[in-house]
Amino acid sequence: MIKPEAQIHIKNLRLRTYIGFNDSEKNNKQDVIINAWIHYPATQAYDTDDVENAVNYRTLCKEMIAYTENNRFLLLEKLTADLLELCMAPKNVTFAKIEVAKPHALRFADSVSLTLSANREQ
Repeated sequence: MIKPEAQIHIKNLRLRTYIGFNDSEKNNKQDVIINAWIHYPATQAYDTDDVENAVNYRTLCKEMIAYTENNRFLLLEKLTADLLELCMAPKNVTFAKIEVAKPHALRFADSVSLTLSANREQ
């Protein structure tokens, strides 16, 4: 029997937050670009066509926006880890990966980013 796994990708979510430890970073919001990959078994979702059996990506996205915009972070690691935790919160999520990029953080580079991922044991 085929057990397809859904792969949600929230692509290039552009937000502004306080991130960094230099004075200018502490006093001015900066752009961040977030990518999230969320996997979950899709069988119940497509069998029932019921949102309760799926991962609600709109709810997750709203949580990511509120969390990012309403907090301050010294490190990319902290923001990325916290967003990963949000994405792993639904019980049916089996895997999540988060990438957070800071455009213009390094001279001559488009951005610098950090990626974290997690698996749930089944």
